[in-house]
Amino acid sequence: MKTVIVHDWLYSISGAEKVVESIYKLFPSKIYTLIKNSKFCKSRVIQDDDVQCSFIQKLPFGKTKYPYYLPLFPLAIENLDVSNADVVISSSSCVAKGVLTDSSQLHICYCHTPARFAWDMYFDYLKMNRLEKGALGLIMRVVIHNLRNWDLLHSQRVDHYIANSKYVANRIRSLYRRDSEVIYPPVDVDFYSSNQSSTSEEYYIAAGRCVSYKRMDLIVEAFSKKRDRKLVVVGTGPELKKLKSIASSNVEFTGYIENELLRTMLSNAKALIYAAKEDFGILPVEAQAAGLPVIGFGYGGLCETVIENKTGVYFNNQSVDSLLSAIKRFELLEDKFDRSFISKHSKQFSKANFEMNFKSFINAKYQVFVDKERS
Repeated sequence: MKTVIVHDWLYSISGAEKVVESIYKLFPSKIYTLIKNSKFCKSRVIQDDDVQCSFIQKLPFGKTKYPYYLPLFPLAIENLDVSNADVVISSSSCVAKGVLTDSSQLHICYCHTPARFAWDMYFDYLKMNRLEKGALGLIMRVVIHNLRNWDLLHSQRVDHYIANSKYVANRIRSLYRRDSEVIYPPVDVDFYSSNQSSTSEEYYIAAGRCVSYKRMDLIVEAFSKKRDRKLVVVGTGPELKKLKSIASSNVEFTGYIENELLRTMLSNAKALIYAAKEDFGILPVEAQAAGLPVIGFGYGGLCETVIENKTGVYFNNQSVDSLLSAIKRFELLEDKFDRSFISKHSKQFSKANFEMNFKSFINAKYQVFVDKERS
């Protein structure tokens, strides 16, 4: 069985890229992608020689400003030649699922999400990027409309879908009219559970990329109203300057930190604050592995990983008042959270479980495919 892996882009080592690393370990293969930025995407697993990029890599600023080439994404992914593989494994949150295959190949897609900016978050995307009006806004509406039609067409060419959560499985069914198997992403729970603390220090923590949909602004605004509580914000990104401008003195920014230090900070904090609308959300699971309760937006994949009042509490609206109310409820229940139980709960999302389930799925589907071809 000769395999290849197709991934949207290798710009950093985030959740989707950690999935690709695990797939690569199970099925060492060539990895085809739109672009790779070696400065930010430093993998200890993936060999550079096994990565093959599209023509966008060679365009001006292609490795750093690749989102500006969005109109070219479908053409670029279709021009990646994967014809020498028996099994094509795509890891897709945008266009990777659209790679061209033929009837002699089995195409299995691990879907992190149907492209959010084209579907569920379309109007949010226009608003966040100030594209609601004007000529540029009109152009982007046309571009995304065409991409949406392309995405729907190519979604039918995938043989089997794997969803990273039940929430995403429901979206795949709703948008593409396709069924999928749920296999949760690999989380390094062993690493984060290896340094648990039985007590907490007097600070809350928020971590992740400082981008608009993560809603770090909501968290910072809430703690700027609750100045008797300390918040530590871990991470960098385009929103960092804005966040610092609205923060009060009780909010501390660390910038980027290594995983070892993040593990220590998670294990010592009172709770993780997480305000993003996520399809799965790896960070809340990492925090729980460290024994840390999660105060999270009760929507999407987070509802599958956090047990309310046992491993965390939800807030129901992405608003300052809703978050502050959740913090108040958490502090009333704080002594009842069992950090050992929280850490044990995270084990179901381990790398070992992902690898076992994913490998079994691929091999089983390939055997059925081969048997059908022979008959």
